[in-house]
Amino acid sequence: MAPAIFLFLSGLLLASPSSAQRRRKPAAPENPIDKIGAQANFDPNLFAGKWFLVGVASKCNYLSENSHRLEATNMVVSVADATSSDSLLVGTFRPLDGICWNIKQAYFLTKTPGRYLLRSRSSPTDVVVGETDYRSYAIVYYQRKRKISAKLYGRTARVSDAIVAKFEERVTGVGLNEDLTYYFPAYGFCDSADQFHILDGEFQM
Repeated sequence: MAPAIFLFLSGLLLASPSSAQRRRKPAAPENPIDKIGAQANFDPNLFAGKWFLVGVASKCNYLSENSHRLEATNMVVSVADATSSDSLLVGTFRPLDGICWNIKQAYFLTKTPGRYLLRSRSSPTDVVVGETDYRSYAIVYYQRKRKISAKLYGRTARVSDAIVAKFEERVTGVGLNEDLTYYFPAYGFCDSADQFHILDGEFQM
């Protein structure tokens, strides 16, 4: 009987998870934005200045339903502190019903150069400057609630076909495609807004 009891107890021990195994937490799901590398040796001072929004790739329902109503949009970027480069100050200008609005935002620097955090009351947005030559184009990625969108900016309202092709290639790498890519008008921009049309907000498209 003793050997039988011994084998029975041994089986129970082998079948039961250890206390360490019971305490082990499941691995956190991978953050999609972490797969996107920031521009090597990103220089925020070179990135500063005016950029025109050329195109957006996104699964946003608003874009799909209102792509025919897109307005010319541009942004002006400055560095909050030229010494420490703590964050980027971004003013996005867009007309609405003939009135120019300026949406002001701060992109806070993270531990990774070229990667920023846009804080909000609802859900923060991760921002990664994925690729830029500073002179003609920039591809910037945004993630909110684990959904990624990509924007193509140009120093001028129109960029070369080669840059557009590069953008379309990059967006396929984050699960987007040409059916989810929208291009903005290259005319009708505004550059200033009066004090009654300046918003401190979390505008994202």
